[in-house]
Amino acid sequence: MGLGGPAPTLPFTEPLKGGFSVHLIHRDSPKSPFYNPNQTHFQKLNDSFHRSFNRVNHFYPKPKASHNTPQSVMTSNQGEYLVKYAIGTPPFEVMGIADTGSDLIWSQCKPCEQCYNQTSPLFDPSKSKTYQPVSCYSRVCDSLGQTYCYSDADPICQYAISYGDGSHSEGILAFDTLTLGSTTDSSVEFPNIPIGCGVNNAGTFDSEGSGIVGLGGGVVSLISQIGPSIDYKFSYCLVPMFDSKSSSKLNFGENAVVDGPGTVSTPIIPGSVDTFYYLKLEGMSVGSKRIEFVDDLTSDGEKGNIIIDSGTTLTILPEKFYAKLESEVAAKINLERVNSTDQILSLCYSTHAHNAVEAPPIIAHFSGADIVLNSLNTFVSVSDNVLCFAFAPVATGSIFGNLAQMNHLVGFDLLRKTVSFKPTDCTKM
Repeated sequence: MGLGGPAPTLPFTEPLKGGFSVHLIHRDSPKSPFYNPNQTHFQKLNDSFHRSFNRVNHFYPKPKASHNTPQSVMTSNQGEYLVKYAIGTPPFEVMGIADTGSDLIWSQCKPCEQCYNQTSPLFDPSKSKTYQPVSCYSRVCDSLGQTYCYSDADPICQYAISYGDGSHSEGILAFDTLTLGSTTDSSVEFPNIPIGCGVNNAGTFDSEGSGIVGLGGGVVSLISQIGPSIDYKFSYCLVPMFDSKSSSKLNFGENAVVDGPGTVSTPIIPGSVDTFYYLKLEGMSVGSKRIEFVDDLTSDGEKGNIIIDSGTTLTILPEKFYAKLESEVAAKINLERVNSTDQILSLCYSTHAHNAVEAPPIIAHFSGADIVLNSLNTFVSVSDNVLCFAFAPVATGSIFGNLAQMNHLVGFDLLRKTVSFKPTDCTKM
């Protein structure tokens, strides 16, 4: 199926009869429209580190002087994984960022009043037999929270979302059929899914991207909308960075069940934003030394204190806790430490044999679940002979990023409100 064009009709799979899986495409893989063959692995990694810090501003926005601007619960182009999907009847294929930190599914649409330059064709709602604008008076319009109506004579639900970086997306909220192509070459159709049809979009959006697929916990996310068909379950298994032979998978329904030996689960804790998946991190152990997690923002022991997110590369921790963790990790590694002014990461080592750091295992102690992180999850090559600790400190916020999740099957059950982890070779999924 060509990116951006009408998709051929694929055999239909009834979602109620079981689960299905789709390919998750890393934005830096050759299968991604964002792929830049002129960039080295190390340049791509460095860019992803910068995006990780931008992501902190998304989850933990700084207070603004003006309260008139609606604050989005979506990102602009900060995600790390993409998924192919199709909108409308006949299906029109687009590539969207699969984002556990967003809810609304949206794409640029014709006729565009003011759109950012997009290299692939835009979705034309007038060509879809199943496109139906959402009424201003509907529960879906009200639940999005960032909507308005021009007049009673034209009661179509309009959305307007702005971002901390000044980007924005505005357009019409509409119901249409969403089709996901599965890994078995069949496809799964979901009718009447609310989709944002953006006709006025500008800012830091990437010209190669054509929208976002929201996998968050809010009421308009893909997971909430197709929830009855997939038993409100999804999971993913992220292959190691730059593994070109395998692809990561996003699983739904029965395919998303995480169980068996080695599986541990921790509660999803309601937070200040329904979209985000908050967990409670109690501490981390380096070898036999345990460091208790303390965050000034969440002194209340009942609250979640870290967001699990597939769209952030690094694991982000509060400065005080990070300093203790880094100190313990450094004490266990007997290699030459490198201080490089151009490195974002602070704990780096010189190594002349690739991945030669014998990193101590780190255990992340979540409420009820201990996750063992090995060197794949904790260290990353930033040049031919430098490895760095893939954790970073910030003044505000905590994010459990995707490097830490690689080679784990990570399952979200929105009915039980749990996230489960199982050590898995994701290249064999």
